[in-house]
Amino acid sequence: MNSMIKTEHLQFAYHTEGEEAIKFVLDDIDITVSPGEFVAVLGHNGCGKSTLAKQFNGLLLPTGGTVYIDAMDTKQEENYWDIRKAVGMVFQNPDNQIVATVVEEDVAFAPENLGIPSQEIKKRVDESLKTVGMYELRHHAPHLLSGGQKQRVAIAGAIAMNPKCIVFDEPTAMLDPKGRKEVIETILKLKNEKKMTVVLITHYMDEAVQADRVIVMDRGKVLRDDTPRNIFQEVRFLKGLGLDVPQVTELCYLLSKAGIPLRHDVLTVEECAEELMKLL
Repeated sequence: MNSMIKTEHLQFAYHTEGEEAIKFVLDDIDITVSPGEFVAVLGHNGCGKSTLAKQFNGLLLPTGGTVYIDAMDTKQEENYWDIRKAVGMVFQNPDNQIVATVVEEDVAFAPENLGIPSQEIKKRVDESLKTVGMYELRHHAPHLLSGGQKQRVAIAGAIAMNPKCIVFDEPTAMLDPKGRKEVIETILKLKNEKKMTVVLITHYMDEAVQADRVIVMDRGKVLRDDTPRNIFQEVRFLKGLGLDVPQVTELCYLLSKAGIPLRHDVLTVEECAEELMKLL
């Protein structure tokens, strides 16, 4: 089976006038994302995770090494169009992605630019809006929607391209808790029901917990690549990088340090309650 995303010794540096030494924002990164997999990428600001996300649909090209998207090399110009169709992008601010004054027209914008027949566009728009739970608001003006609703419209626009993978670059960073919940539920629906490959760049540990894998980055390098359960039990390591862990994981860690025998790999409130009940 081909990988959906594969990087080999990936390096990237932004060109800065007057600087002699090359400062790599991404340095020797080797990762593989399989079709249908949900991968979360964590790291503090400036670690290179958003730069990495832009490598995944050719918005940025490697300074060194190679990025393959569905077996296509991003550096080969003849692949650009197919790569952009294979990988959709959803960014932090939905206002930067919404271009039309009516929801369904905005979702139709990208397929129209691909020259897709009108009937097929209508079908894709309706299906995409139903997938994200925005079909009933298809005739509304996007600027009148909540932040979470706008982000779901942006996701519908990406889905309408029929991509194999969607990369989300901190899509909930500007949203309130309700909006965050709406967007994460939509992402999980894409993964579980549509079997879509998902890469999520996030600062929120409760979002990363729901991924199949978590990649931890620092200073342009991948330091960890493992399951959420294995990653988050390394509380001291993550805290040393300036990252948080799920609150229940930290609670169990602190209680364990105080002499109460609890597992270190607890990720959810339900698991925490179960562990505490064993002691009672």
